[in-house]
Amino acid sequence: MAKYKKIAFIFPGQGAQYVGMVKDVSEVFPIAKQTFEEADDILGRNLSSLIFHGPENTLTETKNSQVAIYVASVALLRAFKTAFPDICPHACAGLSLGEYTALHASGRISFSDCLKLVQYRGQYMNDACESTQGTMAVILGLDAKTVEKLVADLALPNDLWAANFNCPGQVVISGTLKGIEAGIAEAKSRGAKRTLPLQVHGAFHSGLMKYAEERLSDHIHSAAINSSDVDLVMNVTGDYAKDLKEIKSNLIKQVTHPVYWEKSVQRLSDSGVDLFIEIGCKKTLTEFNKRIKFDIPTPTLNIEKLTDLQNMERELA
Repeated sequence: MAKYKKIAFIFPGQGAQYVGMVKDVSEVFPIAKQTFEEADDILGRNLSSLIFHGPENTLTETKNSQVAIYVASVALLRAFKTAFPDICPHACAGLSLGEYTALHASGRISFSDCLKLVQYRGQYMNDACESTQGTMAVILGLDAKTVEKLVADLALPNDLWAANFNCPGQVVISGTLKGIEAGIAEAKSRGAKRTLPLQVHGAFHSGLMKYAEERLSDHIHSAAINSSDVDLVMNVTGDYAKDLKEIKSNLIKQVTHPVYWEKSVQRLSDSGVDLFIEIGCKKTLTEFNKRIKFDIPTPTLNIEKLTDLQNMERELA
């Protein structure tokens, strides 16, 4: 461990879910199993059965996938802390929904209180998706400024937004079907290598989520969020946030504002983080980080399965 002085824990967002996630870990680590049982009790429903057995189409619904990913990520986090009690994060960050896992992992909010916030967030965003026909698309091969400019040039303020700045050459746009169609066409005309419509429930991180943002606001304002010595880098700014009012404001804004993931990771690396550990399913953030150009090479390790935990000691030696 001596070779790593500052470690950042990072956590994935919606889309990382799949049937059976973290089941192998829960069968070996009692603390992981207890996490799923605790979530079932808090929510008053058998979420763990949905996570482990499906059906997939039900798990994928926004009102289910968000709580499922949060619980699965915390189960992995607790298993990791059991296996490696001496490894503590210098900082935490998460992509979109993953920011809530980061909030808990940094010691700012209890598992139970954060789960309730995630439940509200998932339900309200689900409701917003049902009331508007929105979608998202990935633009590959254009830089962030080019995508921001094409969105501005199209001048469709109620139909199209730049939503996720994930890594160099990958930006996600969000909006109505009309807006996304126009955005894809314009991106192709400006030299995009590929455009990929996403199979998502709605237009996340756009103005079409305003209803969800407004509903979630009171819950976040009243939530018991505390100070912590573990740093937190947040999506809305791509920078550190310490003030509790700022943290709550960023959590609320995040529903309708862009996610600056590349900027967040760069900020962590520039401030001395020399190892990222992605705790969660599908290795999405690990892949993003591989494409981010660090001034000083910064590796990312991933913990998703039991074998990852078993191999971690060798990786960290």
